[in-house]
This record gives sequence, structure tokens and C-alpha cells, in this order.
Amino acid sequence: MASLQQTTSSNTSLPRLILGSSSKYRKELLSRLHIPFEVIVPDIDETPHPGESPQATALRLALEKARTVALAAPNALVIGSDQVATLDDEQIGKPGNHENALAQLQKMRGRRVIFHTALCLWDSRHSQPEQAVQIENIQTFVTFRDLPDAELDAYLRIEQPYDCAGSAKNEGLGIAILEKIESTDPTALTGLPLIALTGMLRRAAFPFFAT
Repeated sequence: MASLQQTTSSNTSLPRLILGSSSKYRKELLSRLHIPFEVIVPDIDETPHPGESPQATALRLALEKARTVALAAPNALVIGSDQVATLDDEQIGKPGNHENALAQLQKMRGRRVIFHTALCLWDSRHSQPEQAVQIENIQTFVTFRDLPDAELDAYLRIEQPYDCAGSAKNEGLGIAILEKIESTDPTALTGLPLIALTGMLRRAAFPFFAT
């Protein structure tokens, strides 16, 4: 089940484009491309499966988000994305509150964390999944600075990144607690890898510079 959240201004010369996500961060990133899109929030269970690898979790959820929306939206290009952060192969979720966020940052300080950002583009104009689906996992390696508890606590109280896996907003003040970011796709860490996405859209014959 999916619910319509928002529609941008439309252009009938372009294919219908839908972002299957409730994330305000993904919405902001997609807006950078200056193309009209809708937001439809898919209703799926995001619980990891027992024994499932972090990469497999991210890929499965990205696919399921796109598939759920695509089933209700024929003749559309549907974007699904999911991110799983890991330290020593252990998944790091969204902290939800200050105490959990501080515990995350204490555990990650001075360490390298891997962020798996899975992206799926489902072209519901095709009836066969092998023709409709493009999917990819983009890895970002983030090294956190080895900072004292007082600085980590102060950062959290200022930015309150409790809805972010890893408890830091790299696009904001959180960059000050990071030592290094290694990735082939600079927006992947924020939640939507635009280099990978624009490549998928091009393969789906999306006209970026239509006037």
C-alpha cells in the first residue's frame, strides 16, 4: 500500500517520475535535478531479515519500496532507495533520541563506518521485471573523528540528528565530527545517490534537458 504525499509542477512532455520515500532528505536531493516529480510513501515493513547482510537489506528494501509504488502507478518511473550503516558488519539504525545517538557516536569515534545506499529505478511502463528494474548499491566509507564525549554531546544538542543512521548530518554541522568521506557518489551518504540515479534515468530514456 502506498499513499500520495506531494506532487510538484508537472510537464506533460516528461515521463511520470515518482519518489517512493517519506524522507525529506531524498526529496530535497531529487529537487536539485530541476525535474518534476511526485512523492508517494510506500507502506512496507523495513525490519531486516534474520541473517541478512546489511547490503542485502538495503537492496531488498529499495526494491520493495519501488515495487510497491510501481504496482499502483502504471506508466511511471519509480525511485526506491534505502540506506543501512554498518560498523564491523553490525547494522546501525536511526537513533531516535539523544541517548541512543550519543551511544552510537561513542561507538563509532575514531572508526570507519560503511554506509550502504541502495537505489532502485522501477520502470512500470514495462511488464517484465528484467526490463523494468535497475538496482545498485553504492558504498560510502566514513571515518569519524576521535572526539571526547563533551563534544559529541554538544553536537547532538545543536543539530539533533535523531532521524539519521549514524547520528550525524554530513550536509550540516555533522561534517565537523567526520575525518574522511570516501565515495564515488557524493550525495549517496545523504540518502539518494544522484550520479547513479541520473545514469539509471538516462538508460530509461529520461530527457533531462527537455524544454
